[in-house]
Amino acid sequence: MTKDVLVSISGKHIDITDDPVRGYETGDDSIEVVTPANYYCKNGKHYIIYDEVLEGMAGTIRNKIKITGTDSVEIMKSGVSSSHMIFEKNKKNQTYYRTPYGNMLVGVNTRNMEVCVDDDRINVRVDYELDVNHEPLADCRIRMDIMSKNDPGFTVLS
Repeated sequence: MTKDVLVSISGKHIDITDDPVRGYETGDDSIEVVTPANYYCKNGKHYIIYDEVLEGMAGTIRNKIKITGTDSVEIMKSGVSSSHMIFEKNKKNQTYYRTPYGNMLVGVNTRNMEVCVDDDRINVRVDYELDVNHEPLADCRIRMDIMSKNDPGFTVLS
């Protein structure tokens, strides 16, 4: 894979609640980001690094994704907000998510994970339960597609 890549990240959060009258699913929040990024591989681990600009806020967030084999994905954020989320299949991990408004204790219980690494592409699928301060908040899904600029499907965004 080349140093210059295009990363597409889509996420879906389905809010959950314990309200038996309204049901357990109460909302649906989806996002998608497509951005240029830098890639490197060191000691068999894949790293993808890109900056994120937040609407209505000064500053950026530096994002680093670390993929270790097929059983561990880490997302590290630093800058205006920071966190270090670790996704490991069938395991719950906790971290503090620092925001300009304060810290939150965030738990991620990874239910399923699929990682596929090819010469010019990496595809990651993670399904997990998100909780904040030990209270269930959402069922979530992350899809990451990292594509080398040498891949025939690579397109430069303007």
